[in-house]
Amino acid sequence: MLENIKGVVIKTRSYGETHKIVTIFSEKNGKFSGVARGANRPRSRMAAVTQPFIYGNFLVYLGRGLSTIQQGEILNAFRHIRDNIIKTAYVAYVMELTDKLMEEKKPQPYLYKQFFKTLQWINNFQEQDSYLEIPTMMYELKIFTDAGFAPIVENCASCQRSDYNYRGFSIQHGGLLCENCFGSDQRAIQLTTNVAKLFYLFKHMSIERLGNISIQEKNIILMRKILDAYYDTYGSYYIKSRNFLKQLDHLK
Repeated sequence: MLENIKGVVIKTRSYGETHKIVTIFSEKNGKFSGVARGANRPRSRMAAVTQPFIYGNFLVYLGRGLSTIQQGEILNAFRHIRDNIIKTAYVAYVMELTDKLMEEKKPQPYLYKQFFKTLQWINNFQEQDSYLEIPTMMYELKIFTDAGFAPIVENCASCQRSDYNYRGFSIQHGGLLCENCFGSDQRAIQLTTNVAKLFYLFKHMSIERLGNISIQEKNIILMRKILDAYYDTYGSYYIKSRNFLKQLDHLK
């Protein structure tokens, strides 16, 4: 069945000498992969529209297995992302997470909207690079939730009560610890109440509500450290683009 599908190219790989297998994330059909025949030819009309980061309108023959992408039209090339290596690195990470953690052909309208808003936010942002971590972490927590292993930030991960001030984050327990349970994990990372609240907001607040940012850089760095350690413990897939981001951090 032929369908017009709007979506973002999140991954490509060569298929033979002249074709590509293109993975697209769409609101209507979720994540799916299709063959774009001839797209590896320099003069192919499909070459430009099947590049990573392209938001396009695709004419797709959807099959039970691999689909066939017959035509495509670029709707947004996200030029500011492509022209900035830092932005490119963050978006590559978001896309790799999406590819690794999402099921095939399972529509996820809310997650798609958060994904697309993250790309728009990063594309349009013009201040310091460290703030790009904020929408990235917000999206991470949402896709971790969808994948079934998000950290517990709504209540204490140990006693499940939510009427205490939070003192830290425990990788072992998988989330925030209240002041009574903080001593139960000697490796727990101490947090201020404000940082604990940020974890809750990042997990539950829609990215389109992200306006002016006023978060201390040390808190961004701490949250990034915690989420990296958390994923290393509970995530199932190696994320190559995360290492590239860490290398860029050392060059700043």
